[in-house]
Amino acid sequence: MYSFIEEHAFEYGVRWLLKRFQLSPHAYYNNRKQRKASYYRRKEAVLNIIKDIYHRYQGKMGYRMIQQQLTYEGYRYSRLTVYKYMKELGLRSIVYKRKPPHLKGKPHKTFPNILNRDFSAKGSNQRWCTDFTYVPLSNGRMRYNCSILDLRDRSIVATKTASYMTADLAIETLQEALNQHSPKEGLILHSDQGVQFTSKAFIQFCEQNGIQQSMSKAGSPFDNAPMESFFGKLKNEQLHHYVIKN
Repeated sequence: MYSFIEEHAFEYGVRWLLKRFQLSPHAYYNNRKQRKASYYRRKEAVLNIIKDIYHRYQGKMGYRMIQQQLTYEGYRYSRLTVYKYMKELGLRSIVYKRKPPHLKGKPHKTFPNILNRDFSAKGSNQRWCTDFTYVPLSNGRMRYNCSILDLRDRSIVATKTASYMTADLAIETLQEALNQHSPKEGLILHSDQGVQFTSKAFIQFCEQNGIQQSMSKAGSPFDNAPMESFFGKLKNEQLHHYVIKN
């Protein structure tokens, strides 16, 4: 009955409805207060759970991941509600947006974009993506990482780090991946048009091992989105939470 009154309160007016159904105004408003109190108790409980999840994962989770974790723990709330509650709590995921330095140079040769943003693979070791990223050290210096990702399951098949971002580092990483996974001839390796991947040495290495190169368009990071996503998560969820000495 009370829910019916609230539903039609604007149309008929609360007082008229209460009088029509011979209900006490005190009973009606007490009922509203009790339901509000119950709502605030539930809200306070979920706010505490959100804070616990946020600090449990050192601030790495945004509202989307926290909403998924809440669902996993048996609490069903929409992303919008979780976003609103995190805003009330003043919580936000720790995100560092910083563009890596790029080495300028003239490419020996570039290749067409075979993948064309189709980041799927029917089997393992058929389509790999690769790229470089930087790792800042506490002494102000940089280390550079080259990783290779299998598009079948988005796993990292090889990764190496060095003091310089060179074609040699790219070749060493690719050699490690070949040694560990022994892909068949015809493997597609997708990268950007960085001078390391367009260098004569790297191209010759790929040709000698029966690897078909594919390259993103210049200045288009979305053409190599899986690697961009991996490096972003690696930094936001791990590297930026620690002081790396060496």
